[in-house]
Amino acid sequence: MKILFGVQGTGNGHISRSRELVRKLKADGHDVDVIVSGRKAEELKEIEIFEPYRVMKGMTLVTFKGKLNYIDTMFQLDLSSLVSDIMMLETKGTDLIITDFDPITSMAARLRNIPCMGFGHQYAFRYNIPFAKGNIFEKYTLLNFAPARYNAGLHWNHFNQPIFPPVIPSTLYTEALRPVIKEKILVYLPFEEVEDVSAFVTPFDGYEFFIYGKVTEDSDEGHLHFRGYSREGFLCDLMECSGVVCNAGFELPGEALHLGKKLLLRPLDGQIEQESNALAMDQLGYGMVMHSLQSPVLAEWLQHPCREPLHYARTVDYIAEWIGSGHWGELAKYTEAAWLEKS
Repeated sequence: MKILFGVQGTGNGHISRSRELVRKLKADGHDVDVIVSGRKAEELKEIEIFEPYRVMKGMTLVTFKGKLNYIDTMFQLDLSSLVSDIMMLETKGTDLIITDFDPITSMAARLRNIPCMGFGHQYAFRYNIPFAKGNIFEKYTLLNFAPARYNAGLHWNHFNQPIFPPVIPSTLYTEALRPVIKEKILVYLPFEEVEDVSAFVTPFDGYEFFIYGKVTEDSDEGHLHFRGYSREGFLCDLMECSGVVCNAGFELPGEALHLGKKLLLRPLDGQIEQESNALAMDQLGYGMVMHSLQSPVLAEWLQHPCREPLHYARTVDYIAEWIGSGHWGELAKYTEAAWLEKS
């Protein structure tokens, strides 16, 4: 099958899960052409599995100090470039378009009447799952940013809906897990300023904080350990830590739940997806939530024990089987099988 696969490049979550599905689809013999949008080419790392791939401008979100900035987001929007990318996109011979929240491939599929499949956490919101109130504009944007005809939604729990478990990096299945270091805490707050994160965790000198996010190079300052981007290094720290402090995105909390790490989430202000994730986390009892960098909350959370690992299935195997079957209306058959399996 000839597949055009669009990946939203904002952040690392979309790239992380799409990397796993693209690898599986190629292994199954599909011809996969990848487009990455919403991020500059020089900022993309460790995406060799996508080759040959193309980078397009697309659309992205602008944040500052942990809050979504709608005004700057609108100012950076280049509609003429977006329309040009959609109209010029080569789709001849394409059997299926898969979009991981990428608007270019989503709109191209709609205009050219090509079957389109949405892959990712955002597509779980098409079903009855925890959904923060927000406002009409926020909900409309989430559901219509990159719509698809078929939806392979992902979530930490099935909520009795036809959605898949999270996509976990293959490394966390195949590599021998490292011993947990009780005092080691992984911190990933990319929407916060580094100085704010440092001030937040500095008082807790009985713990070793490994801080990722807006960090350009590795450095150590007492019990604070700043780390630049490295997927391998990040996963090693994730395996060794006892707990994770992060924004309320989807991929990292899913990986932490898979491994049995305790979680403290800080949802991005004004981002309805993250507010909804925080709501789900609280309702499921899987972790704690804070709506600003609150030291008393961190102090309480640090005393909590690790949780039992959830051991999610190899989700991409089920999604790839569903895609290859061509029977895309039979979604529930594959989602139910995925939840029944434990890694």
